[in-house]
Amino acid sequence: MQRTRLQRDCDVLVCGASFAGLAVARELAGSGARVLVIDRYELGERQTSACAIPTVWLQAMGLMDSWRQSFDEMVVHTPYHTGRWRLPWSFSTFDYRELCGLLREQAACAELELETATVTGRRGDTVRTDRGELSAPLIVDALGWRRVLSNASAIQPPNARLSRGLEVHPAGAGEEMELWIDHRYVRAGYGWSFPARDELRVGMGSFWPSHHVKEPTVRLARELRLPPEGYQGNWIPHQLRRAVEDGVFFAGDSAGHCLPLTAEGIRTALYFGLACGRELRAVIDGGRTREQALARYGAFSDAHARKFRWMLNVQRAVGQMTPSRAVTAIVRAFENRRLCAWTFEHYLAIAPPSFVSAGRPASRRGSALAAGQLAQAAS
Repeated sequence: MQRTRLQRDCDVLVCGASFAGLAVARELAGSGARVLVIDRYELGERQTSACAIPTVWLQAMGLMDSWRQSFDEMVVHTPYHTGRWRLPWSFSTFDYRELCGLLREQAACAELELETATVTGRRGDTVRTDRGELSAPLIVDALGWRRVLSNASAIQPPNARLSRGLEVHPAGAGEEMELWIDHRYVRAGYGWSFPARDELRVGMGSFWPSHHVKEPTVRLARELRLPPEGYQGNWIPHQLRRAVEDGVFFAGDSAGHCLPLTAEGIRTALYFGLACGRELRAVIDGGRTREQALARYGAFSDAHARKFRWMLNVQRAVGQMTPSRAVTAIVRAFENRRLCAWTFEHYLAIAPPSFVSAGRPASRRGSALAAGQLAQAAS
């Protein structure tokens, strides 16, 4: 059945309606801009991660209504030892659909539209979709690791700088957030079990994309006496990519905004999405040209390169460690509460929750530029 063609004029076209794309739209609420967000799936339909984030980020973003369970301790298993890391702040699991809905409400304004469409490519300021072509002076790619709006040569797995993740979602309950760093499951990577009130999110991730993770995921679930039900998986970028290219803003996984080693990408997708949205808002308000916004956002992303690179180096080092007793020694070291607190505070500071309120406009009121004025400001 042929889909209805999309025919819209918009000031900002956001491709991707998950964490990064919705964070961009959130920052444009009340700006008066005509914002069109498109995604191949209905809002909140396709969860692609264990959906855990520092609780302080849920609180700062006003998303606690999606909260499921919190953990102020992490239980880490190796073949030789089980360690308990007391965290200086807690992680929380949340419901993906509910969180997306809350972000949509925060972005709500008369000028925001959300449509389903599959993006297939781009030519200049025109985005090709299965429902026709869409043009806008301001375009965001928040579509994920495929980086669909880039015109550069695509690098596909297993050659791309990607990790591989898979998890199952059996019904059940638990009280502990657990990790397994064990070469018997995966040579370079880790397994996890994240309780979320009425389900357990059990999975396995490999830093080496050539290593499959289905068998060890199923094995871990069965060893936990859980049925391997509700599969979901994804490729996970573990290296920064250019956040701007040929007039397009890239945010979230499309820009490699996923932390190496931990594969935490939700917090950073929100973080860089907010930064991107603020630059777009400055263009809409007439305070910046598109090129100035592109330069500023690109520089903001690049400023994090050293920390991302450091974590990637640690990821590579952990992947080469053998036997597992070396990893066990590290796990034991982090049972020292001072060391654990110092490390995790620095880790949180890579994308701090204070950024949510920093730099936001004092008023959500604003008038949109006319289409011609915005096109001129963006040129």
